[in-house]
Amino acid sequence: MTQDIRQSHIAQAIAQRAHDVLISHNFAQQQIGYIHTFDINFGESVPQRTMLEVELAAAAKRQEKSTSHHKYIAKASNHLHQVIESGIEMQLSDLDSIYSEVVGVQDAVPTILDILAVKSASVSRLEPLVNDLSWLGRDLVSLVNLPQYRKVNSKGTSVKVDTPSLALRYLGLENLQMVIPTFAVRHWMPHSTEPFPLLKRKLRDVSMAAAIAAKALAPLYDVKEQHAFTLGMLVDLGKIALTRLYLRTFERVWQGKIKIARDKNQKDLHTALLELGPDPLFLRNLLVEHAPTVSQRLVEQMAFKYLPFNAAVTEIAQTYLPNMNKNPEDLLPLTQVIKKAYGYAQYQLLKDSHLIEDEEAKYWFAHLGLSKQEQDLLSKTSLQSLQLTIL
Repeated sequence: MTQDIRQSHIAQAIAQRAHDVLISHNFAQQQIGYIHTFDINFGESVPQRTMLEVELAAAAKRQEKSTSHHKYIAKASNHLHQVIESGIEMQLSDLDSIYSEVVGVQDAVPTILDILAVKSASVSRLEPLVNDLSWLGRDLVSLVNLPQYRKVNSKGTSVKVDTPSLALRYLGLENLQMVIPTFAVRHWMPHSTEPFPLLKRKLRDVSMAAAIAAKALAPLYDVKEQHAFTLGMLVDLGKIALTRLYLRTFERVWQGKIKIARDKNQKDLHTALLELGPDPLFLRNLLVEHAPTVSQRLVEQMAFKYLPFNAAVTEIAQTYLPNMNKNPEDLLPLTQVIKKAYGYAQYQLLKDSHLIEDEEAKYWFAHLGLSKQEQDLLSKTSLQSLQLTIL
């Protein structure tokens, strides 16, 4: 095996592991064969009496019954997910529905992001658009009223901001270039990702880390920092959409199957369905296979006039296609920035979860084309804080 092929195989495994740990830490451990130490008895062995013949027969019967039951559950899950997969494929063909109903993108948000990208941007142009987005107005007011950002008057008393218009002026355009994409992506996150409770937080953290890393790398590629930050925040829109879509479709199909089994008095099937829940492996594969393309389509749907994202998201999606071995240096500067920033965010996720070895990290950085200078820069950058400067 050549060095390049070995590096490619290791990189694929690391990328998959990064998706695994998004779902859950335990799932990621299972995928790489970790043994849960909680399941191991480290105490002294307890003397066991010899089982009677009748007990052995009973145990064998219970084992057979248990195995049969689990096979039945697996069969029910497989059938259920075939229906879910067909439903998801059908829904993915309706981009307008994914955009406006599943993710819930309101047209005012891309318009605001576009305005922030031009030199003629002003708070007065943003104000009516923000006022139409009640959630964004509330978030901006809440942000500027945090203790670390509150203004203090001449008497030393903190001044409370109570309107979105004042919050916009208080923050200023430079801060808004980071704050508004961040709040938008948070708003589009699933309200709940049960039974994967940490998935929502990890999606948010990776988006934030990718955006901040992209902003840090942008000057090295003569890319505008705002372009890099905004696309870094948007690059995982596909994962957000697919997570929402899967959990919603699972619940709908599952409830329907339970009702049919109950109405037809299919007790075994009904019992099996009640034991089923969303499948982490199915969700992982869905994200790996479809997220880049869904992200591309959603960003294109935003129809930006001034943010040059379409070519970059097309290149990003194409790099995940099989047999697409384009030289990284032939990619657009913005694409290179986003690929490296997102890859570093994935590395940070794995490192925080203790799921990547130092030697693996070297292969991963080589795969990303991340230079020592870039690694040093990102290692010194706080990837979970916007570092706002409010005068």
